[in-house]
Amino acid sequence: MFLGTFTPRLDDKGRVILPAKFRDELADGLVMTRGQERCLYLFSEREFAEMHDRIRQAPVTSKQARDYLRVFLSGAHPETPDKQHRVTIPVSLREYAGLDRELAVIGAGSRAEIWDADAWQKYLSEQEAAFSDIEEEVIPGMF
Repeated sequence: MFLGTFTPRLDDKGRVILPAKFRDELADGLVMTRGQERCLYLFSEREFAEMHDRIRQAPVTSKQARDYLRVFLSGAHPETPDKQHRVTIPVSLREYAGLDRELAVIGAGSRAEIWDADAWQKYLSEQEAAFSDIEEEVIPGMF
């Protein structure tokens, strides 16, 4: 499970060092792709395969499912961390997420997310107020 927030930097070659707590899960390979809210999702190869199996079950007759599948999978990029635990983020994904030098890598349970540090702080400050004000069950069975 991916948990926590980390603040690595993007180097001049578009590489980021994976947080130490995420390395074991991602050591054998990962898949990064476009995420929602203009971040990047990082999945272990195993988790991505499971996600792909779920996506494939969507009816091909559903335009919404086809659209999601195209955006999600067309941006997918497999990567294996090097010996320094770095992965290269392709230019197209860096542009999609608006990544600059300062990053926020967060744990989101079954995946990690990479955000531009400023975009993450803005998103988090906007969402913290809403998080505090939740009065109804958002996730079934929680609270």
